[in-house]
Amino acid sequence: MTTADAHTPVISIRERYRDVVSEKWPVIVTPQLDELLSSWLHRLAYANGIAPRPFARVLGLHAGMWSASLDLKLPVDIENLLRAYTGISPHWLSAMMLTRSSLKPLLLPLRSSGRRDGSTWLQFCSRCLAEDAQPYFRRRWRLATQVSCVTHRCGLRDRCPSCHSRIAAFDQTELVPQHYCVHCGFDLRRASKVPMSPPAMQLDRCINDICRLETMTGSLRSGMLVQCLLRMPSITDSFPTASLSSLSTSMRIRCVERLADRPTDWLTADDDAVAAHWRRSVLDAGGYGPLISQRADALELKRQRKVPIKHRTPTVALSALLGTYVRMMEGPRHRPFRNRDWTSG
Repeated sequence: MTTADAHTPVISIRERYRDVVSEKWPVIVTPQLDELLSSWLHRLAYANGIAPRPFARVLGLHAGMWSASLDLKLPVDIENLLRAYTGISPHWLSAMMLTRSSLKPLLLPLRSSGRRDGSTWLQFCSRCLAEDAQPYFRRRWRLATQVSCVTHRCGLRDRCPSCHSRIAAFDQTELVPQHYCVHCGFDLRRASKVPMSPPAMQLDRCINDICRLETMTGSLRSGMLVQCLLRMPSITDSFPTASLSSLSTSMRIRCVERLADRPTDWLTADDDAVAAHWRRSVLDAGGYGPLISQRADALELKRQRKVPIKHRTPTVALSALLGTYVRMMEGPRHRPFRNRDWTSG
C-alpha cells in the first residue's frame, strides 16, 4: 500500500496488472480536448490503479521517457493493445499524437541539456490544470513558440516551481495524479501565475495564430516561417547562437517580451506575397480572431450600403455569424472531444 497524500490511501497493482484484467481494462478514460497521448496514458494508468513507470511494462516497454516518445511515434503493437483493452478508435489515438504536424521542427526536444536556461520537453499553465476536472497536459504546450496561456493571460512554466525539476510523470513510481511533481511532490496547480506584458501576450498569440493559419492553408511547407521562428533568440541579440527550441520557457518569454517592442518585419518578410500579407494582417489586428471580426464587420457594412432599406429583410448579422464561428474554432471547454489541429487554442 502506498499513499498519494496523508489522507488518501491507495492500492498499487503494478506489474501483475495484465494478468488480472479481462477483455477490457476496468476503467476507460476519455481523451480531453487537445490532450497529449502521454497525458492520456498517465491518466489511464492512474485510473486503473497502476503508476506510470510500471505501466510501461504493461505496454511491453522499458522505463525512461516511454510515454513522451509515444507522442511522436506509436508502434503498431502498442496501438493494437490500447485499442483492444480500451476500445479507443485509431482516430482518437491519432488526434492525440504529434506525428503529422508540419510544426514538428518547433517541438521542444525530449532530451534536456540539464542547464537552467535550457529547454525541457513540456510546459504547463497552472490555472488550466487547476480548472480541469481531471488535470491533463495539452499538445500545444509542446511547442517552443507557445509561451503563454491566452485563457488566463499568463506565461507558461516548464519546471516545478518548488524543486525546479522538469515534468516527469512518466517516471512516477507511486500512484499519484500526473500534476504532482515526481521529485518533490509539489502540486503544479498551486504554482503562481507567470506575468507577461500585454504586448508580449499579443505577439505570442499572433505568432501561434499565424502558425495555425499557415498549417491549415499548407503554406507552412516551405519552411521559411519555421526557420524564422527558430531564429527568434538571435533577432533579440540576447542568444545569438541559440535556437528557440533549445531555451527554457522563461528565456523564450524574455525573447518575446523584447520582440514585442520592435518592428515585426522579421516575421512578415517572405517570398510568398500572400503569406506575408496575411501575417501582416494578423499582426495588425492583434490575432486571427480579431482579424475575422474586422473583416466580418467590413463585409456587413458593405452589404448594408448595397441593399436599399425598403428591400431589407430580417437576417442574422454576418459579423455575429462569423463571430460564432471564431468562438467555435477556439474550442469552448464544454464541447466534446474532436479531432482538430493541435496548434489551436
